[in-house]
Amino acid sequence: MRCMESPCEPGTLTHVPMSRYKQEPIDLTGISTYPLASRPSKVTTDDFAKPAASDSALKDFLDSLPNILAARELREIAANVRAAKNKQRAVIVGLGGHVIKTGLAPILIDLMKRGYVTAFAMNGSAMIHDFEIALVGATSEDVDASLGSGSFGMAEETGQVINEAISTGARDNVGMGEAIGRHLQAMKPPHANASLLYSAYEAAIPITVHVAMGTDIVHIHPTADGASVGQTSLHDFRLLCSLVRELDGGGLYLNLGSAVVLPEVFLKTVTVVRNLGFKLEDFFTANFDFIQQYRPLTNVVRRPVAGSGRGFSFIGHHEIMIPLLAGLILAE
Repeated sequence: MRCMESPCEPGTLTHVPMSRYKQEPIDLTGISTYPLASRPSKVTTDDFAKPAASDSALKDFLDSLPNILAARELREIAANVRAAKNKQRAVIVGLGGHVIKTGLAPILIDLMKRGYVTAFAMNGSAMIHDFEIALVGATSEDVDASLGSGSFGMAEETGQVINEAISTGARDNVGMGEAIGRHLQAMKPPHANASLLYSAYEAAIPITVHVAMGTDIVHIHPTADGASVGQTSLHDFRLLCSLVRELDGGGLYLNLGSAVVLPEVFLKTVTVVRNLGFKLEDFFTANFDFIQQYRPLTNVVRRPVAGSGRGFSFIGHHEIMIPLLAGLILAE
């Protein structure tokens, strides 16, 4: 920032472009959008999971599982969740978008309401799918069908409302998860009860959102404000660091379906907590996904609990494994 010789008045500043590139960032003001409800979606609330009652015949089925390998370890994780609740230690659930798309928010909301989950962390994909579910009861557009026409990601409400909530959150110095949950509460959308963001905000359960710029469809809308996105997501990273402190002495971090962003974020929270001198030992981590990938295995299952604690890895479809875990937690 410096003053050009003319026409600036003495003592004033004007912005002088400093980029050496001849190309300018693309102008998004001409973007064409469409109403979210008009978009064909592959997922609707009609297909969502339903929490099982703790006294249902499900217990008989769970009791029949072998006490071998993954079945034994799944029982162990469930027992650790119950123990964490009794000891008032944190149980943090990290979420990728596929978990929301497969209709599992009602299962997680039920565990939260019963006191078995104390906080959530989402990547941007999970946040967007959850928002769309709250608003219209459907999500997951057909990318192959819409990418060729340039309409992929252009649902008007998704971009406009989420970006508005983020900008307002930055103004009010709150994180992205809280800002969007608060916005949904004010809107009272028709499918709010199926939304994790809405339900967590209602229950005052922390929910953080961690984004990478350019990875989410809301970033391609002209209402996106980079400063607000960065501020609110950084706020949520620091909040997650505070939450991770509460894992010490029997807490759990469960990574459900995030292959890159949340494993990287979680590893950094661990080093921040320990660097600041807080004790972080004797806790558990687990990764649930339908394939085994490097970052979750290394940054969730192995490194954070090396020498103190234990990590678990479960391979299977979310829409089967997560209700199974919830059933085991409640069966006792």
